[in-house]
Amino acid sequence: MKSLIRLGAVLISLLIMTGTAAAQTTVPAAYHLNGVQHIYQDWNNCGPATLTMGLTYFGYEADQYPAAQWLKPNPEDKNVSPWQIAEYVNNHLPGTTRALVRQGGSLDTLRQLISNDFPVMIEAGYEPPGENLGWMGHYLLVIGYDDATQTITTHDSYEGPNLGYSYDHVNTYWRQFNNLYIVLYDITREAEVMALLGDDADETVNWQNALNLARAEAIANDQDPFAWFNMGTSFAGLGMYVEASVAYDQARNVGGGLPWRMNWYQFGMLEAYVQTQQYDKVIALAQANLNDGGGQYVEETFYYGGLARLGLGETDRAISNFNGAISFNPNFTPARVALEDLGAS
Repeated sequence: MKSLIRLGAVLISLLIMTGTAAAQTTVPAAYHLNGVQHIYQDWNNCGPATLTMGLTYFGYEADQYPAAQWLKPNPEDKNVSPWQIAEYVNNHLPGTTRALVRQGGSLDTLRQLISNDFPVMIEAGYEPPGENLGWMGHYLLVIGYDDATQTITTHDSYEGPNLGYSYDHVNTYWRQFNNLYIVLYDITREAEVMALLGDDADETVNWQNALNLARAEAIANDQDPFAWFNMGTSFAGLGMYVEASVAYDQARNVGGGLPWRMNWYQFGMLEAYVQTQQYDKVIALAQANLNDGGGQYVEETFYYGGLARLGLGETDRAISNFNGAISFNPNFTPARVALEDLGAS
């Protein structure tokens, strides 16, 4: 009974914390970004292809394979995380183009950035029409909008160029990835990007703003698993792992739970469970990934399994897992750092 009371108190505290949202600025009623080439993705190549489309705006060649070679050397890799995209652009791509990752975006955020000539990638849930493939993650390159038709225009690496999605569609599926967005810009315009982002320019404030958004959605519907999941992700981003793990538990247990592919794409839940020493949960989720027909092609499956094994004192198994992640993707730095910390690199 005491544990239930404590859990209830934590859940209430998750819902009543408050913060300040970013201000908005006036933008045109419609805008289209020109000079962006469309690319159809190769196998499992949504991330590199979408990024490359954005890079063509800055004069890069419309060739998805240089990005893919660094981001996912194994073509079977099911996921490229936003931090990997930013790492590639900011530290491995020649030139002065930069990438910035933020959470909790809105249609107004997209409209502000696009109307100021900044290409934006968003990560969203996706159910390919007519193919019965189930829910998965997908990147879209946002290149325009029209308030009159309530439409966001995208270059979709899977569906085609200049594809319109309704505002309602974007709001529905974007929130399944905490409204995450990646701004591409030339370094000479960095101050402009930060000014447009307002208080979201500060990463900690941005996490708090994203948390406020998710909390409001959970208050509106406490049976919404994505609202709770996004709360967990934002708490994890703030380093509040106890609160994050409680929110993630809720996400898994309300409203029918989460899509079975969720742990192919988003890893805050695994991080929160590791940080709160809930190693059995991590191992169970990693094992489920290995057995679900695709999660074995996600390097984070091995990495977080390794962290859990390490937490349980199973150092040899942890090293094996970290090496498994690196053999799958040699550029996956967290596993390499973990091995170095163990003196096993």
